Amino acid sequence: MGKVIAIANQKGGVGKTTTAINLAASLAVLEKKVLIIDADPQANTTSGLNFAPDNDQRRTLYEVMIGQIGISDALVQTEIERLHLVPSHINLVGAEIEMLEAEGRESLLKQALAPVRDDYDYIIIDCSPSLGLITVNTLTAADSVIIPVQPEFFALEGLGKLLQTIRLVQGGVNPELTIEGFVVTMYDGRTRVHNQVLAELRDHFQDLVFNTVIQRNIRLSEAPSHGKPILLYDIMCNGSTNYLNLAREVLEHNGESL
Repeated sequence: MGKVIAIANQKGGVGKTTTAINLAASLAVLEKKVLIIDADPQANTTSGLNFAPDNDQRRTLYEVMIGQIGISDALVQTEIERLHLVPSHINLVGAEIEMLEAEGRESLLKQALAPVRDDYDYIIIDCSPSLGLITVNTLTAADSVIIPVQPEFFALEGLGKLLQTIRLVQGGVNPELTIEGFVVTMYDGRTRVHNQVLAELRDHFQDLVFNTVIQRNIRLSEAPSHGKPILLYDIMCNGSTNYLNLAREVLEHNGESL
């Protein structure tokens, strides 16, 4: 059964979607079969993998969440052989309202994933930056959470709400949910504040902080505008190396030899 990992942080601009796309792509390059689910109405993961999010003809997570189609009907093949995508659409904003009266509304995504979990080694879910019903669904469906953190003091302060939401989900609909780890993104080792924040994060959360940091990298920020994961855009840059190393750490965390 595939492991489901949610990439979550309610603070925008921390590299959440960049991490979702490039971790999923790196796992696929490391010969794992991977599904990435775009659970954000902004659909940045969808466009970042070269699919137009305004294509009203495509079947997306919205139709899955409201029960119109099964998740298998929404799968699309990306440029990377072992990587499939369930795209998003701005319509997903309306799904939260339509889901309010649904029975077991917190578990709709978990139920939708059940038929395909055995088909993948890893299922990566890019969460919305809000803490609404869609995000609760992703945390209910997930086995673990990876939390991207920008190395700024305000980013540390904002972790409280997300951790509280995770505790609420653990205390209710998904007691098995764990934190896979915190990953520091947009890191510049020459900056004193970045080193201070990284040290504080490791002091407070210890082994939950990944050894790999994602360095600030212009090629990494350019890749989404070309609709490509960094491995297809510039395999020689630091961003490619960082995300491959992060993927290897995730595999090690899950007892897989490399």
